[in-house]
Amino acid sequence: MKMKTLAGIAMVAALPLASSYVQAQETIRIGVIAALTGPFANTGKPFEDGIKTYLQQYGDRVAGKKIEVIYRDDGGTNADMSKRAAQELIGRDKVSFLIGFSLTPSALAVAPIATQAKIPMIVMNAVTTGITAKSPYMLRTGMTMQQMTEPFGTWTAKNKVSKVYTLVSDYSTGIDAEARFIKGFTAGGGKIVGSSRVPLANPDYSPFVQRVKDEKPDALFFFAPGAEDGIGVLKAFSDKGLDKAGIKFLGVGDMTSDSPTLDSLGDRALGAITVLNYSTALDNEANKTFLKAYAAANPNRPPATFVAVTAYDTMGMIAETIRKLNGNMSGDAAIQVLSNMKWASPRGPISIDPASRDIVQNMYIREVKRVNGKLVNQPVGVLKDVMPN
Repeated sequence: MKMKTLAGIAMVAALPLASSYVQAQETIRIGVIAALTGPFANTGKPFEDGIKTYLQQYGDRVAGKKIEVIYRDDGGTNADMSKRAAQELIGRDKVSFLIGFSLTPSALAVAPIATQAKIPMIVMNAVTTGITAKSPYMLRTGMTMQQMTEPFGTWTAKNKVSKVYTLVSDYSTGIDAEARFIKGFTAGGGKIVGSSRVPLANPDYSPFVQRVKDEKPDALFFFAPGAEDGIGVLKAFSDKGLDKAGIKFLGVGDMTSDSPTLDSLGDRALGAITVLNYSTALDNEANKTFLKAYAAANPNRPPATFVAVTAYDTMGMIAETIRKLNGNMSGDAAIQVLSNMKWASPRGPISIDPASRDIVQNMYIREVKRVNGKLVNQPVGVLKDVMPN
């Protein structure tokens, strides 16, 4: 398959966008806009891993058409670069789909462009609730913050945890994660005994964790944007003796990612409880098939993540859309098919809610355990068919 990867995007003038674009040629192109370099590459590079896995497993031809994937790097936070990438992919490369979008600013910047061009755009990582309302051509195959943290709060209140201290990064998504968790937890009868917000850049977690220990909660709820933060806070959590004091660690899934977090922490991660839409330890046939294909396609890459699974699913859903349309692509027809999609994913059954074009999926409560000598995020509970709202 012909792959194009560009580390950056030259300044280009806005390109004319067709009001209704129907692609009749033999190649159907998919444009990926993502953070492929820089501090947010951990949200963009797994897109490549998942896409590569799907194409190596199933091939690059669907309904007699060849699939070509074109990558554009926007660094994650450069909305102007995201916008220029979309204009170029639509105007010059004639893509039929725009996918990727590591962070919310990128998705919001491209939404009006996708609307004008009538090109489906599929959000694979940006988690801000409600963004699919910004374009009738936008849908999400990743997840929302609300899907994770609010039902996690409800689950926590039902599982013998009555007092929680919240500790989150001081930015919009961290504040949203905290608010959603508190909403679910307090509605279930739980009490918040303290809250702290840490700087987004280079935080020292030790004084914050000591403050948590002094409050003697049943559990700490933690959110930060990266696996490195998970390593930092869990080291402080163990070093300050919170685990020995009987305080549970609660967090969002990538705080205990298989790599590098569990590898770096070792036994200090044992007992950490997180919520996420995926675990490599899920026992279903689709996941077993995916993990085998992933290992074959990406022998020198880290273990599969929920982001790679989302990219893999997205490619499968696009291929199914092309089949249903017999290769005759138009944005309106494609978004109609995608908006009613049901899919057997490695993460379990997923579907797209046609009203919001947002994803409905299971959320898994995972506890770090040692299984067959290896630390894994073992699912210990499932929140079924969680709707975005």
